[in-house]
Parts: sequence; structure tokens; C-alpha cells
Amino acid sequence: MGGMRICTSPWLDLKPQIHGKSNNNNNMLYLATTRTTTRELSKVIMYHKPTSISSTTRNVDTETRKHELLKAIQDTRRGSSATPHQRCCIEEALVSLESLDAGLPLDLNLLNGTWRLQYTSASDVLILFDSAHRLPFFQVGQIYQKFECQAETNGGYVRNVVRWSIPKVLEEEEGATLLVSAKFSVVSSRNIFLQFEEITIKNIYISEEVQALITPAILPRTFFNLQILQFIRTFEAQYPVGNPGRQSVGGLYYLSYLDNNILLGRAVGGGGVFVFTRAHTLV
Repeated sequence: MGGMRICTSPWLDLKPQIHGKSNNNNNMLYLATTRTTTRELSKVIMYHKPTSISSTTRNVDTETRKHELLKAIQDTRRGSSATPHQRCCIEEALVSLESLDAGLPLDLNLLNGTWRLQYTSASDVLILFDSAHRLPFFQVGQIYQKFECQAETNGGYVRNVVRWSIPKVLEEEEGATLLVSAKFSVVSSRNIFLQFEEITIKNIYISEEVQALITPAILPRTFFNLQILQFIRTFEAQYPVGNPGRQSVGGLYYLSYLDNNILLGRAVGGGGVFVFTRAHTLV
């Protein structure tokens, strides 16, 4: 009823009631000042039923909210240098995007794959960034989460991958890999429980300077020299999480938003928020 005007009696102490139909000449709906029944009122409300939002409009709105979030985290060095004001803006952008996915069940096929960390407020991750900023002999490269749950219905495996390095000893940023493996199960529509199983240090790549010390260019590479290099490259140390006979350490996480290229999560219990974007598959 575009342009319809509603006229009421000047008596404000009585509820209006619908009388008759709209006048086609002046497009007005007259209401008398008597008590309105619920059935009659619902007829008026039905005339004003809002139109549904088109999928195109919805998509544009989603992309806009994603852009606002990524813009808010842009200059925070993955959260390590975020100011209180920036954190407030980021939280608002997070909530705005999360509201689009609220109540929808988790799609494990969509979750499957590799995700790169872009921002976090989790203290156990921020301490790594802080150490890298303060200590000249430690670097933190990219951090990933790799989910393996395709064709699963109630869980799978997740591997937290941290690339790190020691300048002049290992290659820049990706000199070694810290791998934390966990099994996860879906405990509600959006919550997963992680049961950590093992910590592994692997993929060690020493710098050219160290390689030159082990196998000097002016000397022939002996079998012993080559064995040292091979040992370093294939070195892998594994440490189980938890004590034998006891349940391993675990954590509850709420995956608040998920689509083809962005993943948002919250560690339940105030453990921090996480913003991931999809990355290339890790070997």
C-alpha cells in the first residue's frame, strides 16, 4: 500500500479499529476509535509485509562486511600491535559478519583445507609475536590451521602449523616448522572440541652460512658432511601431549563464521578470537 495514509480519531485514550476498506479516491484507510481485535490488526500488518532481500543484495552486504573486517585488522601485525580502539573496531566488524552465519550448522566439507592466520587476540599466540619483536634471534613466519574433515559428519583432524626461524642459522621465516596435531569432534551446530595429541618439530632448513660451515666450499664434501646435512633436513622430533593413561589437553572452539575464503573462530572461555583466510594446501 505505497503512499497510503492512516487517519485516526483525535481521541488518544482509545485503540483504533479498522472500519471498511480503503477509499480508492484518496487512498486513505479510516480507523475508528474502538478496540481493535488481533485478527483485524493482523490483516493490516499483512498489507505491509516486507519484501524479501534478493540474493544479490545479500551477497553485496556480506562482501562489504568482510571487507570492513579485513580493513580493520590490516595494520595490526596479526593482532600483536592492535590498540584498544582498533580492537573495539575489529570486534564490531566481527560481530557484524558473524550475525550472517548465526544458527547455521557447520559445513565440514567447506571447513576442510588450509587456513592462514590474519589476526588473533589469543594470548598464547600473541606471546610468539611479542617474542619475535623483542628477540633478535627468533622469527615467526606464517601460521596455519589445516583441517582434514572432508566427507566427515562429526569431526576430523586439525593441525596448527607455525613457521619459525633463527636468523643466520635457519632460512628466513620458514627455517623450521612447529606442528601441533589434534583430533576434533563437533559437539553442537557451531562448536568443536579439540583434543591435542602431539607436538612435532620438522622441516628444518639451515641457512647458507651454516651449510658453508658444515661443508666448506673450498673442501670436498665427504660422506660424513653429507650425512650431517641429510640428518638436519630430515630431522623430526615428536612429543606427545598429556600423560600416558590420561586424557590429553583439549579446548572448545566456536566457529562463528565460515565461507569459501574466510573463517572466524572464538576460543570458548575468553581465549581470544581468530581470523583466517583460505590458503594453498600444505604438503
